[in-house]
Amino acid sequence: MTVLGVVGGGTMGGGIAQVGAQHGMEVVICDVTDELLQGSVGRIRASLQRNVDRGRLSQEEADATAGRIRTTTDFGHLRDADCVIEAVVESIEIKRRVFSALDEHLKPGAVLASNTSSLSITEIGAATKRPEWVVGMHFFNPVPAMALVEVVRGRSTSEEAMERGTAVARELGKTPVRCEDTPGFIVNRIVRPFYNEALRILHEGIASHETIDRIMRGYGFRMGPFELMDLIGNDVNFAVTQSIYEGLFQEPRFRPSFLQQRLVQSGNLGQKTGRGWYDYAAGTESPVPVESGRRSVGPFAEVDDAEQVHAIPGRVVSLIVNEASFALMEGVASVVDIDAAVKLGANYPHGPLEWGDLMGLDAVYAIIEGLQQEYGEDRYRPSPLLRKMVMAGWTGASAGRGFRTGE
Repeated sequence: MTVLGVVGGGTMGGGIAQVGAQHGMEVVICDVTDELLQGSVGRIRASLQRNVDRGRLSQEEADATAGRIRTTTDFGHLRDADCVIEAVVESIEIKRRVFSALDEHLKPGAVLASNTSSLSITEIGAATKRPEWVVGMHFFNPVPAMALVEVVRGRSTSEEAMERGTAVARELGKTPVRCEDTPGFIVNRIVRPFYNEALRILHEGIASHETIDRIMRGYGFRMGPFELMDLIGNDVNFAVTQSIYEGLFQEPRFRPSFLQQRLVQSGNLGQKTGRGWYDYAAGTESPVPVESGRRSVGPFAEVDDAEQVHAIPGRVVSLIVNEASFALMEGVASVVDIDAAVKLGANYPHGPLEWGDLMGLDAVYAIIEGLQQEYGEDRYRPSPLLRKMVMAGWTGASAGRGFRTGE
C-alpha cells in the first residue's frame, strides 16, 4: 500500500489527500498549525459527506476514507512516505525551503513532487541533495473532479522518478501526461491565446467581452474566455500569463494585456470579489456584463454576421494550434500528451493538434500569416514546424497527413 504525504492542506492539498485516501492510500497531511490541519480535515469530511448525500459513496466508504488520513505538523512523520506532494503557496522561495526540509526526513527513493502550476521543477529540485527524485505533479482544480495530472521532468529528474510519479498519478485514478520543465508546462502555456487573443480582440474594439464569450461558446467551448477569467480569478490568470511571459524571456506571444492589468488593479477580480468582467451581485439570476472601459469606433457589440462569428473563434483557435505546434517542436510533450492534456485540463472539445488537423493546417497557417502581415508583430509568427508541414503538403485530416493523421 502506497503511503502518500501531502504538504499543505488547502484547496489543492486537501483535494489530493482526499483522492489518495479514496483510492486506498494511507495519507499524511502536514501543515504549519493544528488549526489549519483541522480545517483541512473538516473540508475533506464535508466533501465526502456531499458524495454520500448524492449517492456517490456509501457512508461506510466515506468513513473508511477519512480513517486513512492522518495529520501532523512535523516533517519527521513523513519518513515512511513513498511519495510526498507539496501543495503550498505558489512561491519559489517557500517551495525551495519546504523541499530542503523534506530532503532531511524522507527515506531514500521517495518521490518528492511539487503541485506547482508554473514554477521551475529544476529550481525547486536544486534545493535538495537528490534532485533526481524531484518531479512536478500538477493537479487541476477541483482535484476530485479533474482527471489530469501533468508529470514534469526537471533537468536532473531521473527516468525512474518520472515512472514512479506517473504510477502514483494512475494509482490516484488520474490520467498522467509527461512533459518537460518549461514555463506553463503544457496546459497553461497552450491555452494562453484563449485569454490573450480574446483580450486583444476586445482591446481593438472588434466586439464586446460578452459577445466574444457568446461566440466562443457557440464554437464548442464550455465557457467564454472572460467568463472563465472571472471564474479563475483575474489576478491568478494575469499572474500566470506574466509568469510565462517572463519565464520565456518576454516572448511576444505571451505579452499580458493592460486591460486585464487595470481590472486587477481595480480589485475587481471576478466571482470571488463579486465583480470582474461581469457583475455577480447577490440576487441576480445571471451575471451582468460590466462596462469594459473600451469604446469602439463602430457598432461595438453588433457582431452577428457570419463572417465575424467565424473570424473570432478561427483567430483564437488558430493561435492555440500554433502554440501547441511550438510546444511540440520544442519537445515539451508528445502529440498524444499535448492533446490529452488540453482536452482534460481545459475541457476543450478537441485537443489543439487534433483541432488543427480538422480545421486544415493550411487554413490555420493562412489565418496566422494574415495576422502577422496585418499587425507586423512577432506575436503572430507561425511556428516553423507548422510552416514546414504546410509547405510539405501535410495539411491535416483532409490530406491524410497532419499532426494526428497517418504518414
